[in-house]
Amino acid sequence: MNLVIGVDAGGTATRAVVATVNGEVLGRGSAGPGNPLTVGAPAAAAAMGHAVRTALGALPPSLVVRGVIGLAGVSGLPSGHSPYDIEWKALGLTGPLVVVGDAVTAFAAGSPAPSGVVLIAGTGAVAAHVTGSLVVRAVDGNGWLLGDCGSGRWIGLAALRVAARDWSTPFAATVAAELDIPSADALIAWAQRLPFAEIDALAPLVCTLAAAGDPAARSITVGAAAELIRSLDDLAVEGPVVLSGSLLTSETPVREGVLSTLRERGVPHSTSRDPAAGAAWLAALPHTPLPPADLHATLLPSPG
Repeated sequence: MNLVIGVDAGGTATRAVVATVNGEVLGRGSAGPGNPLTVGAPAAAAAMGHAVRTALGALPPSLVVRGVIGLAGVSGLPSGHSPYDIEWKALGLTGPLVVVGDAVTAFAAGSPAPSGVVLIAGTGAVAAHVTGSLVVRAVDGNGWLLGDCGSGRWIGLAALRVAARDWSTPFAATVAAELDIPSADALIAWAQRLPFAEIDALAPLVCTLAAAGDPAARSITVGAAAELIRSLDDLAVEGPVVLSGSLLTSETPVREGVLSTLRERGVPHSTSRDPAAGAAWLAALPHTPLPPADLHATLLPSPG
């Protein structure tokens, strides 16, 4: 029995999947944040190790023929002896570990196609052309100061701008109540400290208000969807589009806006479901006897 391991190293959690090369999931594990850009590579690698150890359980590490981990900041890792390689070997795993960008595993979690586009909108936002295990080209993903247009942080900052511009609106009153801020001047002073966690947390509130018909919130979410479509247009790549990130995998007005445009254009699309399982699919491809689409359907069955 040959096994593979897939890992999704996210900014809030690390998730691991152990599966056979025929797509049967045998174990899952989770741990703390796994993004080396935010917690550092040693801590992120330790989180990977904990998640993988839990997923393996009593399964012999010698059965693992390959592993794939998807994470942000992969280009900044040293080659050959990264903390991930060291942690991998410490677990007794001798099969190769392949490190890819998180856009690659997000695409793999939504489509078995050999090439296409992943559109990610969570805290940040990026559109990326993925072929195999490589990101060929990306548009945006430039961080909150220079880009991430249409992302959760972009929405949160837009909400603050709208509230500060017209403090007399019901929208501003809701934002003020959420942040417990008494005046526009206090809001401006508060925002200068860049409390990103609180700014990011405004995105779900804006989406809820937009769904309820608030015109200011609706304008923001419409604008977010338009920015994401603009990134797709700038990428200018044909092929299936996989939607990823909390704003595009949950039922939000932003997802509705993006889907509406994709449907109008007749663009094939799907939703990323489980990046750790997507990583396991990539890991199994060189070893499975199954066609890629069949393996994908087993590891990542469609909802319903």
